[in-house]
Amino acid sequence: MYNVLDTPIFGIVMTVVFFNIGVYLQKKTKSPACNPLLLAIIGIILFLGISKIPYENYKIGADCINFLLGPVTVVLAIPLYKQFDLLKKHFVEIIVGIIAGVTVSLGSVMIIGKLTNANIDIINSLIPKSITTPMGLSLTNTLSGIESITVVSIILTGILGAIIAPTVFKVGKIKHPVAKGIALGTSAHALGTTKALEIGEVEGAMSSLSIGIAGIITVIVVPIILNFL
Repeated sequence: MYNVLDTPIFGIVMTVVFFNIGVYLQKKTKSPACNPLLLAIIGIILFLGISKIPYENYKIGADCINFLLGPVTVVLAIPLYKQFDLLKKHFVEIIVGIIAGVTVSLGSVMIIGKLTNANIDIINSLIPKSITTPMGLSLTNTLSGIESITVVSIILTGILGAIIAPTVFKVGKIKHPVAKGIALGTSAHALGTTKALEIGEVEGAMSSLSIGIAGIITVIVVPIILNFL
C-alpha cells in the first residue's frame, strides 16, 4: 500500500509549508526574531512530536532539500558579478575583513572551549559554525567532529547573525554597504546573506563573496593551524 510518509514528498511539502508560514508571520509582525527558518524548525519539531511521526520519515524529503544547498550557494555569485567593479575597488579591505572574521570565529570557539573545559570533539564540531553547511560538514569530518552539533551550530549562528545584525550596525555606526556585507557573510554565511540582500544589492553581493572566501580559508587553513596547536 502506498504511504506518502515513506516518500520524499512528505518532507519536502512539510518544509515548504512551515517555511512559508514563517515568512508570513515575519511579514505580519515585522520582528527580526520571527526568522522564517527558526519558526519552520520549531514548527516541524512540534508537528513531528505531536503527530508521533518518526523523524526518519521527514528526513527522506529533507535530504533532498539539503542536497540543493550546494547549488544555491553557487547561485549567490550572480549579485557578486553585478558588483564586480566594487570588488576590485575595495579588494584589500574585503580580504582583510574576511580574514579578520575567520580569525575571530576560530579564536572565540577555541578560547571559550578551553575556558569551559569542553571536549575536543565538541570544539572541533563548533569550529565550522560560521560557514555554509556543505563546507562545515566537510570540515567536521576532517576534524573528526560530530555532524549533528555542527549543523545545529551553523543554523543557530546564521539565524542569530541575521537577527542581531541591524542592531550591531546601528550601535557600531557601521554604514558602509561593503562593510555590512562582509560582516554578514563572514559571520552568518547564507542566512546572513539573505539578510544582506534585504538591506541592499551591494550588501548582498559582498556577503555572497564572503561566504565563498571565508569557507575556503576555514576549510583549508584551519586544519593546518590546529595541527600546530
